Amino acid sequence: MAVLSSSYSSSAMQKGIVVTVPVLVLTASLSAVIFFIVSSSLSSCSCPSSISTSRNDAIVGGVRSEEKISTSQEDIDWVKDLIRSNGLHMHENVLRKGINPRTREQQLQDLIQYKGISHYVGDEASNHTALPCPGELLVEEHHSNYGEPWAGGRDVFEFLAEASRLKPNARVLEIGCGTLRVGLHFIRYLNPGNFHCLEKDELSLMAALRYELPSQGLLHKRPLIVRGEDMEFRKFGSGVAYDLIYASAVFLHMPDELVWTGVERLVDKLKPYEGRMFVSHNMKFCTRLGGEKCTERLASLGLESLGRQTHDSLLFNHYEIWFGFRRIKG
Repeated sequence: MAVLSSSYSSSAMQKGIVVTVPVLVLTASLSAVIFFIVSSSLSSCSCPSSISTSRNDAIVGGVRSEEKISTSQEDIDWVKDLIRSNGLHMHENVLRKGINPRTREQQLQDLIQYKGISHYVGDEASNHTALPCPGELLVEEHHSNYGEPWAGGRDVFEFLAEASRLKPNARVLEIGCGTLRVGLHFIRYLNPGNFHCLEKDELSLMAALRYELPSQGLLHKRPLIVRGEDMEFRKFGSGVAYDLIYASAVFLHMPDELVWTGVERLVDKLKPYEGRMFVSHNMKFCTRLGGEKCTERLASLGLESLGRQTHDSLLFNHYEIWFGFRRIKG
């Protein structure tokens, strides 16, 4: 049987150990296999790299820290360049040639008379429409129920979300959400279940629940929308604390004392110091008391006025006025 060398063999023999060439080769091969396995497992490890860590840092505790809200100047420049590069110009708004160009009125008449272009006939059992929607909602007549364009809802959302420094895990209550002209944007931005609304008008709620939420793919966000009036908020729960409470053009149409009743009930639901309450257009329910009495009554409830703020519309010549408040008692 062969041995390594005379010197090594002599030393090994003195210790009673003989290392043969096949044994050495086998040992070396085994070491190589182990090294290959270890190195392969390390190279395929799913351990977080510096890139994945930075991406995970953007989502902590349900908060998307880099979530963008407002349109930036860079965004505006980009779309202007795209319009310009495509040579686009606004023309007279007339019906274009197509499969079946129709006005809203004509679309509604088609739905009533023909049920659309293709449709199921016979009894309801053969109708595969999961959530049948009234024709008036399908042609979006409710988008014209406001004193300004529907697109203004996005402007309100951007102002309120940034003024309140909202994160997706925040909780928001709107008093009078109507057909969700503003609320849709909050619902899309916030975590499921975190948008609440009190609305008294049945037709508005029908538009919100039977058209807007389904058509925008937001049913999974599960907003809590309650039909009610007289500023009653018990159905929202006793332990909820809101980061933002707002009323857009709602207090204008209510008696002052009813507004105060609502404000008194809402104070304890607003997070102290960091939470914000916003009222649009004016705060005459308070200023009609007189300057000092207005401040005193707010202070008695633990509220502090943050003054008047305005924001501009992105798409049309319009600005809106808001009055902000915060809770100064824990």
